Amino acid sequence: MEEYDIQSAEDIQDALKDLLGGTIKEMMEAEMDDHLGYEKSERSDSDDYRNGYKRKRVNSRYGSMEIEVPQDRKSTFEPQVVKKRQKDISDIDQKIISMYAKGMTTRQISETIEDIYGFETSEGFILDVTDKILSQIEDWQNRSLDEVYLILYIDAIHYSVRDNGVIRKLAAYVILGINAEAFVRRLISQFNRSMVLLVRILVQCWVGKSM
Repeated sequence: MEEYDIQSAEDIQDALKDLLGGTIKEMMEAEMDDHLGYEKSERSDSDDYRNGYKRKRVNSRYGSMEIEVPQDRKSTFEPQVVKKRQKDISDIDQKIISMYAKGMTTRQISETIEDIYGFETSEGFILDVTDKILSQIEDWQNRSLDEVYLILYIDAIHYSVRDNGVIRKLAAYVILGINAEAFVRRLISQFNRSMVLLVRILVQCWVGKSM
């Protein structure tokens, strides 16, 4: 999460919401490909085509957030991962975040996607959605990390995953590491605030005495 200036638990939630929103957008892009019959980068003679995005506010376990929903010219696209009038995604948000856990295989990711969409979806569609988000997940899993973190905050998301037809309970650990640079920045920030407070107290004392 190097691109996020994480200083608090709220910052972690904002980062997770950003990750969640980006993944949902990619899943909807795969749905739109299936709906139109061609991918975004392909040319087509169809009279229906992509028509930008519409922002939608939903509630998740990490708080209220906005997602971008792809639109088509004919307005016939019916998203499935987050349906048109659906306002709560707390039943799928942890499943989506769990796909970013280190050690999740491509098969487990596909099974999680199938669990999100339901058994009525085709195997080809599940593979298309998996392909759409797999590179994003792999980039996250293989991102570079510092050798040393001075402080670690650890939490876990517990979820169920199908593995060869068997439901297993797993935990995806969310770990926030504070490296030396961030730690020093935090100390300086705290020191500056403390100095400002001290100066205010001294000024108030001086003003009180002079009166």
